[in-house]
Amino acid sequence: MIILDVLAEHDVMRFTQLAKTVSGISQKMLTKTLREMEREGLVIRTVYPAVPPKGEYHLTDLGLGLGAAFCGVWVWAEQSLDTIEQARITYDERISAEN
Repeated sequence: MIILDVLAEHDVMRFTQLAKTVSGISQKMLTKTLREMEREGLVIRTVYPAVPPKGEYHLTDLGLGLGAAFCGVWVWAEQSLDTIEQARITYDERISAEN
């Protein structure tokens, strides 16, 4: 989801730009995820013959559509965050009192 969001916002990005923008993901996992997304038709990887190799990624129409579908979930999560946090507090207090 984060990669979809970042690519939707920046249109085209090199791998190193993605790695810097998407925090908390290893280079190995980012590579694996991008390959899976490419296989699924969500991103297109364009490789340019250069030293070091230069590759750029951008979303396909399918990837943009998936991002749009998840947009509603992001909005819901943002609007519901306070309620979710309160539910967690209430639950933790109840569990703590039972123990």
